[in-house]
Amino acid sequence: MYNKQRERVFMLMILPAFIGFIVLFIAPTAMSFFYSLTNWSVYNPDIKFVGLDNYKMLFEDVKTVSAIKTTLKYAVLITIFQNIIAILLAVYLNKKMAAVNFVKSLVFLPAVLSILVVGFLFQYIMTSADYGLLNNIIQFFGGDPVNWLGDSKIAIYSVLVTQVWQWAGWSMVIYIANLKSIDTALYEAAEIDGAGKIRTFFSVTLPLLYPAVSFNLLMSLIGGMKVFDVIFSMTKGGPGYATETIMTTLIREGFNSGRNAYASALAVVFFIAVFILSRIVITFLNKWERKLS
Repeated sequence: MYNKQRERVFMLMILPAFIGFIVLFIAPTAMSFFYSLTNWSVYNPDIKFVGLDNYKMLFEDVKTVSAIKTTLKYAVLITIFQNIIAILLAVYLNKKMAAVNFVKSLVFLPAVLSILVVGFLFQYIMTSADYGLLNNIIQFFGGDPVNWLGDSKIAIYSVLVTQVWQWAGWSMVIYIANLKSIDTALYEAAEIDGAGKIRTFFSVTLPLLYPAVSFNLLMSLIGGMKVFDVIFSMTKGGPGYATETIMTTLIREGFNSGRNAYASALAVVFFIAVFILSRIVITFLNKWERKLS
């Protein structure tokens, strides 16, 4: 009897969160799937079922397809570079040396800044105008100015650099926490066996960083897929539509253009893309875990 009463209390305690999950996630997701099959628009109050027409238009739209490709490329690249840099920083700073805590704080500091603030800051730094700080430094050393945000070939990479700079420190902290839990006896055994620093890293450190790697890879990937703030503040999707992402296209079509059904179809594609990429990463991590065990 006591156990049943306790279970009721637990159920009541999680009920508000469960209701919020249904109202704020399950219901909107289901509505997006439904509206993606209709002609719903703020300019067209008569909702009619149109089947897969929105999806057909979506994949025939050059701008939208480009946005999907850009999002996937951005998400993969930021996941790779952010984690490589974070692991290297974590291994280097996980040592007893002068001012190491100050350096850790300095590297982590960008993560506490607003993404919009960082975006507007780097938009000012990378501008091709006469007052652009980065180009002024390049010209001071005799180089030619670069149109960092106005060249369609490099604009997305310019944005990528700013986000790796901002979030590498956040991932680094998680890796350092994981490194603290590794038994130092393992490093002593590797040293006795004659393993060098590189061999020790790949045979001892990296395998035991699995918990942090699995978490950071998923967070970086999902964060990269959802990128919007920094694109909005730095390039607004330009030049042309070279830095358009799924989120910027979704907001433009859904709110600015009033093509709500089309935006719902894009949201469904986004949901499926995130799910598939997450499953690929999880499958890779599971295989890695089985090799370690």
